[in-house]
Amino acid sequence: MKNKGDVWFKRITFLFASSIPFLLFILVFILLQKSLPAIVEFGPGFVFGTVWDPLADKFSALPFIYGTMISSLIALAIAVPLGMGCAIYLSEVSQSKFKEYIAVMVELLAAIPSVVYGLWGIFVLGPWLVKIIPGMTYGTCMLTGGVILAIMILPTITAISREVFQAVPYNLRESAMALGATKWECFKLAIFGPATSGIIGAIILGLGRALGETMAVTMVIGNRPKISASLFAPAYTLASVIANEFAEATSDLNLSALIELALILLVITILINGVARLLVWKTTLKYNPR
Repeated sequence: MKNKGDVWFKRITFLFASSIPFLLFILVFILLQKSLPAIVEFGPGFVFGTVWDPLADKFSALPFIYGTMISSLIALAIAVPLGMGCAIYLSEVSQSKFKEYIAVMVELLAAIPSVVYGLWGIFVLGPWLVKIIPGMTYGTCMLTGGVILAIMILPTITAISREVFQAVPYNLRESAMALGATKWECFKLAIFGPATSGIIGAIILGLGRALGETMAVTMVIGNRPKISASLFAPAYTLASVIANEFAEATSDLNLSALIELALILLVITILINGVARLLVWKTTLKYNPR
């Protein structure tokens, strides 16, 4: 006969576990329901069109998808090398007693409100980039938005990567050093491989924040629903257009189109996280075969 406490413990924990997919299902269902008028009106052309004209009730998502993905890729291109380098230094290289203070300061960057980053981007970063980059005439553009995002996701990538490196068993380091490996060779052979899945997770968490960041990007990216090959041109992101126009939607169709943008952002996030989980799984199998 099963103990009643175990039975109730199992039921309660099952309830908690099942609530997560249930909440996701409810979220997707509501977004689908509210965006249905736009889906019916524009069909697949909504995703691939380039026109956003609320006055004429003409809507499409491609400029915002483009702005979201490019600004996030710029952020990763800047933040991943910096974050990884900082994590490696703090975890494997530095012997200074001040490295813990440096780690705390890096993590404090994550606590700064995004509106503060936005104001700093408008008054400091944007004008500075205009001065040092030839051909850049406006401080509010795709590049500025990408740099702001890089600064915002840097603490996430650094902190998680450092913890991943420190979680690698120390005997792996000792084995490599005993064979005459340098610090670089020790890191490459004994640490980086086992830590790869964690590093991928850190990068994906940073990317997730970059994709969904709203206020700071809205303040510096220029907010123009056009696709431009130039990084110096104003752009728009999915999160920014929703924040800017949701309260001022001119029609029910406009509101539905904005909710469909939210649905697209959710789908992109789920797809990216799915790919990340696949990479982590493959990496885990490679370094920890069963």
